[in-house]
Amino acid sequence: MMIPILKLQHTLITSIQVELTDDDALDFQSEVLNKIRSTEAEGLVIDITALEVVDTYLARILNDTANMARLLGTETVICGMRPAVSLTLVEMGRQLIGVASALNLDQAMDKVAELISSRERGA
Repeated sequence: MMIPILKLQHTLITSIQVELTDDDALDFQSEVLNKIRSTEAEGLVIDITALEVVDTYLARILNDTANMARLLGTETVICGMRPAVSLTLVEMGRQLIGVASALNLDQAMDKVAELISSRERGA
């Protein structure tokens, strides 16, 4: 399953619109990391607004993807998480540790720009 990954300036934007199988999630992770490498993106926004359920496996994949992206020099923001999803993840003990989040795509773009800017100031 291909999930579109768009580039806007120095940021990749992707939106997961369907529930993913475990294999789909791994393919998504691989595709995102390859796209980061090929485009040298400084930011990544993953929009999960359409997801009604995020199980522990997908939460781990998202968390790992963000951490892998950071190792490649890309700041990641996950946006659009539904309140019920965040509640479930916290109750299961599966928070997205070390991953920035935002309510919506607009705020995510601002947040990723802020993270990139602060990284550049600190370098």
